[in-house]
Amino acid sequence: MISNKTKQYLTLIIKLTIVFGAFYFIYEKLANDDKLSWKQFSEILQDKFSLSWLVFMLGFSFLNRFLEILKWQNLVEVVEKISLYTATKQVLAGVTAGLFTPNGIGEYAGKALYFPKNKTKRILFLNVICNGIQLIIALFFGLIGLLYLGYTYTFLIILFILLLFVCFLLLTKKANIKGYSVQFFLEKITEIPKKIHRKNTVLAIARYVTFTHQYYFLFLLFGVKIDYFTLMATITAVYFIASSLPSFQFLDFVVKGSVSIWFFNKLNIDEYVVLFVSTFVWMANVVLPVLIGSYFVLIYKPKKNIN
Repeated sequence: MISNKTKQYLTLIIKLTIVFGAFYFIYEKLANDDKLSWKQFSEILQDKFSLSWLVFMLGFSFLNRFLEILKWQNLVEVVEKISLYTATKQVLAGVTAGLFTPNGIGEYAGKALYFPKNKTKRILFLNVICNGIQLIIALFFGLIGLLYLGYTYTFLIILFILLLFVCFLLLTKKANIKGYSVQFFLEKITEIPKKIHRKNTVLAIARYVTFTHQYYFLFLLFGVKIDYFTLMATITAVYFIASSLPSFQFLDFVVKGSVSIWFFNKLNIDEYVVLFVSTFVWMANVVLPVLIGSYFVLIYKPKKNIN
């Protein structure tokens, strides 16, 4: 039996590890980016950004994260009603915890820690729903983007793989692995009220529109003169491909940056513009939330079980 004092020390060590780990990876990115140096980044900011443009762009980042907070507050209502502040605390702490874990897995545990242990499975499941709808929307618009850009074979290959995957799930939906099956998860999804699913979908679409248009307006700032639909199709294709690749969140800028360069080179957009846009979006949408989330991680207090 672990004493309360030992639990307190363990909790403190975990919190400090998460915060210092997050800050370390952010520092590594800013200090060792050999493609776009911090000095160059600062010079571009001063040259291209007026205060009004900076506020405008950061507004997209604020709205992006705010919509994610509303999504979480809406979904977690099936377990318990939480305030906007509580939802903010859980989402930002989750982002911090997920920074250096594969595909942000730490985010799931970060949110679950705010609830009693007897609700952990339910919270993890809701987080899958929260992120799952975002992935489906990215998939839908990403495929449309690929088709619009003329990547017909790529579109058909991805569509074929998806159909095979769906068929596999349908054929094995009753297969039981340690008490869990596809049918079990489908039943759990249908248990969530339809109004919560509808609100979750609307908020997810609004969030997708927000961060894709942040990219769009950043390219406009650099004088990129490409028609709206071609540029947006490329942005949606890049986001879909990059999101499909396994990576750590702290390497998100590398993955998206590399995919972006390949696609945007086809539109004759300078590499430095693509790198800057990817770096700015990473700093505004990941670094800033992590800095705020670190505070919530440090003040975190474990919640006791409710029988």
